[in-house]
Amino acid sequence: MMIRNTGPEAANRFLSFVNASPTPFHAVQQATVRLEKAGFLRVKESDDWEKDLKDGGRYYFTRNQSALLAFTIPQKWKQGAGLSIVATHIDSPNLRVRPVSKKSKVGYLQVGVETYGGGIWHSWLDRDLSLAGRVVLADKNGGFSAKLVKIEKPILRIPTLAIHLDRNVNAEFRFNQETEFVPIVGLIQSELNATPEKEEKEKSEEKKASSIQDNHHPAILSLLASELSVAPEEIHDFELHLYDTQLSTLGGLNDEFIFSPRMDNQLSSFAAVEAIASLGTSQLFPTLEGNVNVIALFNHEEIGSVSTTGAESSLIPTLLHRLSPTPATLAQSISRSFLVSSDMGHAIHPNYPGKHEENHAPKMNEGIIIKTNAKQRYASDSIGSFIVKKLVERKGGKVQEYEVRNDMACGSTVGPFLSKTGIRTVDVGCAMLSMHSIRETAGSHDVQNAIDLFSSFFEGFAELDRSLNVE
Repeated sequence: MMIRNTGPEAANRFLSFVNASPTPFHAVQQATVRLEKAGFLRVKESDDWEKDLKDGGRYYFTRNQSALLAFTIPQKWKQGAGLSIVATHIDSPNLRVRPVSKKSKVGYLQVGVETYGGGIWHSWLDRDLSLAGRVVLADKNGGFSAKLVKIEKPILRIPTLAIHLDRNVNAEFRFNQETEFVPIVGLIQSELNATPEKEEKEKSEEKKASSIQDNHHPAILSLLASELSVAPEEIHDFELHLYDTQLSTLGGLNDEFIFSPRMDNQLSSFAAVEAIASLGTSQLFPTLEGNVNVIALFNHEEIGSVSTTGAESSLIPTLLHRLSPTPATLAQSISRSFLVSSDMGHAIHPNYPGKHEENHAPKMNEGIIIKTNAKQRYASDSIGSFIVKKLVERKGGKVQEYEVRNDMACGSTVGPFLSKTGIRTVDVGCAMLSMHSIRETAGSHDVQNAIDLFSSFFEGFAELDRSLNVE
């Protein structure tokens, strides 16, 4: 009998993280729990916290529940110090419930959804789907709050058409994302349980502008209310995402793979949180001097990073200005800073090897990828690449190179946006297959590879930078 390997320890911790994080809201919540456990203190952007910073202090703040910055203050810190930043994104392509979602057709209750990002949408067909996100609730004191919800039970499905009704489906499969990509959530007959008295009462009640009761199926609102232990009429709005209820898992003969949704880019985000949280509790940390160590988890990268919580927002510039408020100290800080933009990369595919340039074909579990593009779709240059290689060397790791073929378009990530601040930037990642599918595949050892790079960066960049003679 084959004895199953339990897999790398870091990969198992990542499974717990991604299984608990069906949305960016949940991912930020999970990150804050980990940071607070490591002794990070929460601050608010609206507060005047700069005067309270302490040498060796650990802090974080969130924005709109869907982006996060965490930073550590070194010993002997002063204004003008550089920032060592690991930047990732936590959003992934998915389906989102429309503001008016109530639909029905030929006996089925359906839910109107909108596509978000560049998903491989056919991978969402015939999957066991559910809902997660945040809900705006009225409280007993007349105020409002936003609470997270995750319905564990599969309640939605987008069924495919039987092959008997489309004999060409295996030769050429296409579908309309508006009319043929609508989930079913139940049968109309299930909503016929309301009594005449209840229907008359609902008709007679005047609906307020903030009421959404008519926009969605009552059964869905009741399910959300039950999950949150409130009455349906207390729900005033929500942002709900569809997600696959199948849990992430290790796979392969020796658990060398991770089969999971949202690894682009929750894997990088998890590794960033782990790296800075572990530094915060290590014996080495109190003696560290040099840069402020920072992680930035951004939202909305999959749709262009243009939002209050995206990489083109004020999150990084705000931190720079608050830590170094004068023009001189700000310029000094930027010149001493360095940013590692980490997003997942494309592993060579055994069935499509021709999709890679022959000398730039990264493999899973073979080390960190440095992403380069002459057109600056990635922000890497030779200095940044050299720095990453030296940092990986410190932990005994390996590095791979990736550059896209000349006859293919190159993707991008948060790096080029953030390089506009003037901070030196390099783009890296871990190799994976099926990027943007509802079920992606990555290497289980690459979780630790990413953590090692980020830890080495936080521990050793300031000293390495002093050895560089580049203006």
